Amino acid sequence: MEQPAAADGRPGDRWRGRPPRDVALLLAGTAALVIAFWLVFRLRSLLVMLLISFFLSFALEPPVNLLAARGWRRGLGTAVVFVAIVVAVVLFVAALGSLLVTQIGELVDAIPGYTQQVVDFLNDRLGTDLSAGELADQLRANQGVKDFVNGLAAGAVGLSTTLVGLVLQAFTIGLFTFYLVADGPRLRRTVCSVLPPGRQEVALRVWDLAIDSTGGYVYSRVLLAAVSAVATTLFLTLVGVPYPLALGLWVGLVSQFVPTVGTYLAGALPVLIALLDNPVTALWVLAFIVVYQQFENMILSPKITARTMALHPAVAFGAVIAGGAIMGPIGALLALPAAACGQALVSIYLHRYEVIADPMTSTPYPARRAR
Repeated sequence: MEQPAAADGRPGDRWRGRPPRDVALLLAGTAALVIAFWLVFRLRSLLVMLLISFFLSFALEPPVNLLAARGWRRGLGTAVVFVAIVVAVVLFVAALGSLLVTQIGELVDAIPGYTQQVVDFLNDRLGTDLSAGELADQLRANQGVKDFVNGLAAGAVGLSTTLVGLVLQAFTIGLFTFYLVADGPRLRRTVCSVLPPGRQEVALRVWDLAIDSTGGYVYSRVLLAAVSAVATTLFLTLVGVPYPLALGLWVGLVSQFVPTVGTYLAGALPVLIALLDNPVTALWVLAFIVVYQQFENMILSPKITARTMALHPAVAFGAVIAGGAIMGPIGALLALPAAACGQALVSIYLHRYEVIADPMTSTPYPARRAR
């Protein structure tokens, strides 16, 4: 290929001196990209906490805005909302904690009786001559059992350390969320100050849309959780399952806020508690959970989400899988409000047309009169 000739006829003068500059730009861009990836990797925990804080601020801003519209100072309104949430979380954890401690204590007290039942069953069916005391002594002397107990002790220490780390992360997320909500208008002005007027309108519209979508989705989940908790508590009280209030709160919150497997996790605990008390009662509890879940899916949830933010089940399921693959359990939790924001954003900019025929039979619909 011929090189372009310069004005004096010498080829290559036009490109002379440029390759070193291009190489320098390429190296600088590569170095900047590597540094950016390194920073993201090193600060991934902070970035995840900021992302969680953003979504929490979107969910908490509507009640704070309502209090601010009634004359409250924004910082005070944010503090009141945070205190209400913290009190609710503490009560929930305290109720479940007392339930867990009591049930574990009862289980430990019942272990000798269960051991004697197992020994009697083996002696009757297999013709053995075992003794519960001798069996317990053999288990204590077994090296495998000792290793298992030591592993449980080490796991308990590791779990306590993990819990301390989670508490510190929760405090950091709460602090970020508080400032994002309390200084929400100032943050919007700061963002808009670096954008041209046309882009400012789009940015504010998207911001408001994210707040409405996230808040609508969260509040619909809260309402469904409240109805589920009340119904479950009343039923467990009726059939005589112990600790009905704690179990009702567990079923309501876990079934609504844990993606995909929340319904199964929520229903397993009351069934297990009832099974320890009375197997027939456990069957009644299982039947209630199945029937109520169908009632919620078919009747209750469509009516509530129609007024807030509805997500197609396939969209929700796919969002949870994608979020879990990208960011693990945190991504699965954030996937649903993120999908709600994306769906609302698409619904604004996507033009919809009237369907003129039945998609299944291709039969034209009757023409509607122009209003």
